[in-house]
Amino acid sequence: MKIISLLLASIGLAHAQFKIVATDTSVKITTGDQLVTEYRTDSKVPYLYPMSAPSGTNLSRHWPMENDAAGEEQDHPHHRSFWLSHGKVNGYDFWAWTGNKDARIVHRSTEKTAATEKSATFTVNLDWVAEKKTLLSEIRCYAIEDIDAETRVIDTTTTLKAANGDVVFGDTKEGFFALRVDRSLRLKGPEAKGAISDSHGRKNEACWGKKSAWVAFSGPDDQGKPAVIVMMDHPQNLRHETTWHARDYGLLAANPFGIHDFESKKDNTLGNYTLKDQQTITFRYRLVLHRGAYDDKKIQDWWKGYSK
Repeated sequence: MKIISLLLASIGLAHAQFKIVATDTSVKITTGDQLVTEYRTDSKVPYLYPMSAPSGTNLSRHWPMENDAAGEEQDHPHHRSFWLSHGKVNGYDFWAWTGNKDARIVHRSTEKTAATEKSATFTVNLDWVAEKKTLLSEIRCYAIEDIDAETRVIDTTTTLKAANGDVVFGDTKEGFFALRVDRSLRLKGPEAKGAISDSHGRKNEACWGKKSAWVAFSGPDDQGKPAVIVMMDHPQNLRHETTWHARDYGLLAANPFGIHDFESKKDNTLGNYTLKDQQTITFRYRLVLHRGAYDDKKIQDWWKGYSK
């Protein structure tokens, strides 16, 4: 009877209704007893944590949100699970928060929340503020969906508007759309057992600074089960295929602005992009969280579906 009860419970979890609960400072997404993710605003930039595949464990970094993940280094405190920011915005550092200008992405409101059996969506309004001046206003939409029993996708669509004059996104590798993976999915570290791949067949360290449609981290999760994370750059994005800040210690970031850093050019303005006053630009990215082995054909199929 115990085995039957566990089986029925697992079936119920697989088909549980997504639920979304929003407060003034957070948004929680659950399905059954599982916390799918939580949108948090307790840092200088908002972020999502945890990042779980269906019926799986968290695949993103735990620290500094939690301190009890064995073998996890406490480096780069600005690498908060799954986030978006940039290191040079009119000269201000929204990535690593260096200097004394208090650059931060401020949460203003949450709206348009919705949930179905297999999906949840919500939209947040944000301001990129430095020295008490709003440089950018942002509307960011998250759409989370289980496309099968092992695969969850998180689509992020963000529209940035230059709010008070022109805004220059400066050339730096420190950005832009980012995830820090869990320990076992990395190439380097005491718990590392992972691998990196990209859409052009490059592997591991060779993926850093290269242009591709997607980059994947794969390996065992912290329960020893195979897992895959894929980040995809939409064809309509600026400078698609984008360059990738994909590091052996577990950082995965799509960055269209880091040309001189990634290509070792002397001109440190090659990647600059100017957004004119009151103009907007939209970026779209997909994150795939899969409980299962790495399968290049499967990833290519996911990419074809997203790119269309």
